[in-house]
Amino acid sequence: MNYKQMFSMMWVVPILALLSMVYIRADETCSENKGEWISLFDGKSLQGWVQFIPDPNADPAKTWMIKDGVIHCTGHPAGYIRTDKKYSNYHLQLEWRWAGTPGNSGVLLHVQDKDEVWPKCIEAQLMHENAGDFWVIGGTTFEEHQKNPGKDDARHVPKQEKCSEKKAGEWNQYDIWCEGDTIRLFVNAVLQNEAHKCTVSEGYIGLQSEGAPIEFRNIKLRKLDGNK
Repeated sequence: MNYKQMFSMMWVVPILALLSMVYIRADETCSENKGEWISLFDGKSLQGWVQFIPDPNADPAKTWMIKDGVIHCTGHPAGYIRTDKKYSNYHLQLEWRWAGTPGNSGVLLHVQDKDEVWPKCIEAQLMHENAGDFWVIGGTTFEEHQKNPGKDDARHVPKQEKCSEKKAGEWNQYDIWCEGDTIRLFVNAVLQNEAHKCTVSEGYIGLQSEGAPIEFRNIKLRKLDGNK
């Protein structure tokens, strides 16, 4: 190596080191903004969840069962499980599939304190071929609902895109972003719906038992900036 080459290398090394530091810092910032994933289901039990069925004589263990890292729900009787903690400002991700003939279920968002069928909340629909619809329950509302309620039911706001669900029996992924008073629903990476100026922005997260066998797995959440 001659003198000119050595002189050039004296400048190249510090520049590369600086670029490396900038890259690492950018990656760290991104990670900090997104937060760490928190598992809401341990794959073995319903620890961290509250089971609710309005019939006091019904056995929840016959409706909700755990096997091989999957939550199995028979769909009967009507009811739900919900987290035992309230959440706000989060990205929720979960997978679901129909265990038999596809039917109806849903993810309940910002569930309020009174357990009942159905509780005050905003539902991210899971009905077969309707995943991505919104339903307002118990008097909740949001901007799009007030302007464009569904034709079949005033509590209903249909998804905005064509169905992005997979075939019955295959696993689907729901990504639900709750940021302040806004909710966005992604079904298999397709943005299906948005709700702005929601009248509820914090509460429990629930999974419905609503008439058909359904399975859930990989339920996790990461906090966004400003989360309580």
